[in-house]
Amino acid sequence: MKINIKATGIELTPAISSYVEKKLSVLEKFIDNPDVVAQVEVGKTTQHHKAGNIFRAEVHIIGAGRDIYAVSDQEDLYAAIDIVKDDIVGNIVHLKGKHETISRRSAQMMKNFMKGLSDGFRKFRKR
Repeated sequence: MKINIKATGIELTPAISSYVEKKLSVLEKFIDNPDVVAQVEVGKTTQHHKAGNIFRAEVHIIGAGRDIYAVSDQEDLYAAIDIVKDDIVGNIVHLKGKHETISRRSAQMMKNFMKGLSDGFRKFRKR
């Protein structure tokens, strides 16, 4: 998995970059395709808030039939990165479970279909 990091409104320091890569390295456990690209954007949302800074972290995973997105706005940049990592992992796990459920349902339908065919042949032979 390839990680592209972009900073808006702030300077992308090596500390921020390594923190993002460290946090998103967990995703490789769920996504084993090297063609998948994780586009990460960190930065300030605006320059004119009345009190304090509001930081934003976005992750958009594209490739291998996936299109997953998560965003977080927090007063601390590192907290925003942590929350967006948890959200994106939750989305990936949800989609994986949904895919497995669909696969199991289709396999069960095929099993019932084949079972119905064999029952039909039994009835046909008894005549």
